[in-house]
Amino acid sequence: MMPVLLMIPDASIAQAMDNTGSDRNIQSNRYFRINYENDFFTASDRDYTQGILIEKVHPAFGGFPLMKILWHPRHTVLKYGLAIEHNAYTPNRIDRFSIQYGERPYAGVLLFKTFLIATDYERRQRFSVSFNPGLIGPGAGGEQMQRSIHHWIHYTQPEGWHNQIRNDLVLNYQINGEKEIYRYQNNFSLFALGAVRVGTLSDKLTSGFTFCLGNFISAFTSPTLLKRHFQWYLYGQILGNAIGYDATLQGGLFNRSSVYTITGSELNRLTIQNKFGIVLIFKSLYLEYYRTGTTEEFRTGPYHRTGGFQIGFGF
Repeated sequence: MMPVLLMIPDASIAQAMDNTGSDRNIQSNRYFRINYENDFFTASDRDYTQGILIEKVHPAFGGFPLMKILWHPRHTVLKYGLAIEHNAYTPNRIDRFSIQYGERPYAGVLLFKTFLIATDYERRQRFSVSFNPGLIGPGAGGEQMQRSIHHWIHYTQPEGWHNQIRNDLVLNYQINGEKEIYRYQNNFSLFALGAVRVGTLSDKLTSGFTFCLGNFISAFTSPTLLKRHFQWYLYGQILGNAIGYDATLQGGLFNRSSVYTITGSELNRLTIQNKFGIVLIFKSLYLEYYRTGTTEEFRTGPYHRTGGFQIGFGF
């Protein structure tokens, strides 16, 4: 049960949530988990404003047709999963009807994710591979989701979603790699990570490190060798991202009719992301709370902070 990140090319941001990392490991090949993020946790409501990920991992998913297009690393123990992810992005002032030039455009993204996690316990390394088809635009339901949540919490209703990124197809493929480079008993672990993401939603390279401190079982320890009823750990993570394309800022790759986008010349091609959190695991119950910060993704954009929590159940 541990964290981190190595060096292959992207992993997190535009597709905002990624639960395949070692820092979010559940010691079972059968589990269900819900992840919710919102910048409301950090007293803001702009840019990447919220995300929801619902995932299910089960051996039977190995026969799912789209699993065949995923790379299956040899000599590894495999987990197979399916997930739905929904993300929403807004400018600074959601109470304004007109386009806010120099701000992030409104955008909604809906993804249907097919993924596998491959662990080599002997070499203490792990790969995750995913194929993520979906939709960006009004059909993704970003406006409806934000309006509903703001209605529930009695918060300002957004007025500018008619200016959002137009409907377009999303097809993304991603490979993450992790390597545990140092471990001290069951109390400390340091990982390196890298990832590559290519497709119509996001093209990106990522590399970085994660450390984990607490009382836990490493994700690179075979679950048949060691079991523990209660685990806890704090983790910290630093990532560098090299961005080639981001449809949530630049608009879809095929549909160029969006009324407002951020041009490629305005993008910051290099960003830094930091993250810290706490994880509690009691038998089959997984709980996590975390904060994330990301440097400016475009020239006039802000340093952005987001908070989130997860709850999962192993079977």
